[in-house]
Amino acid sequence: MTDLTRFCAQDGAFLAYRDEGQGLPLLCLPGLTRSMADFDYLVPHLPPLRLIRMDYRGRGASDWTGAATYTVEREGKDALALLDHLGVARAAILGTSRGGLIGMVLGAVARDRVLGLCLNDVGPEIGRDGLTRIFDYVGRNPAGRTLEGYAERLSRTPGFEGVPMSRWLEEARKLAVETPEGLRIPYDPDLRDAFLAAFEGPPVDLWPLFDALAGLPLALIRGANSDLLTVDTVARMRARRPDMAFAEVPGRAHIPFLDEPASVALILDFLKDLEWTSP
Repeated sequence: MTDLTRFCAQDGAFLAYRDEGQGLPLLCLPGLTRSMADFDYLVPHLPPLRLIRMDYRGRGASDWTGAATYTVEREGKDALALLDHLGVARAAILGTSRGGLIGMVLGAVARDRVLGLCLNDVGPEIGRDGLTRIFDYVGRNPAGRTLEGYAERLSRTPGFEGVPMSRWLEEARKLAVETPEGLRIPYDPDLRDAFLAAFEGPPVDLWPLFDALAGLPLALIRGANSDLLTVDTVARMRARRPDMAFAEVPGRAHIPFLDEPASVALILDFLKDLEWTSP
């Protein structure tokens, strides 16, 4: 794997990324508390392409810059800054959860930079049950002292079926770090303050962002048991975009791991249909 690298964002923060391969650029944007490791399971299934992944500020190996900077708008600007840093004029975007929201923003405000957008279990309406569940854990260290114990607790996550314990241990290693004081989250705890500000703030209508994607290649993956992307929201999205490719992943809640057969098939079809020529 290509060594992790960091670049300097507009405000002086150093943000971590990986840039691997050649060909069609695919920018992968992870979930709220996650890192570029979100896409490790998918990588072996991808065709030859240029895979670009990043850690948002405050997460993974990127600098912590404070709750006020942990916003979709700021993170979208950071994603564009990374593409500028790499000299990438246009990229396809695969966005998991929060990464999908960032992808929608970029598709609306920087359409000329986006070849297409694939959303992983997120849309312009976010289920309240899913938000409440995130509220319960964001910014808090997991209980316990070992990753093995944490993996066992993760294995009881509602909505996930047929997931081997080895996968839950991989997830535990992505979501926590063992220390002498117990398990610690690998991101800035102040992310909780940023999430609460959005959670408790006035509702934001994201449908105009979704509608602004008209004409842009679009795909959607949903975990069949997701509490964040509801069946009703998917139906409304598909009604507005009948051309949107869609796959529902059985035995998955929020979020699919992206190496499920349904996920892989949709992503490969999405990439195959994009129009891109080498600069």
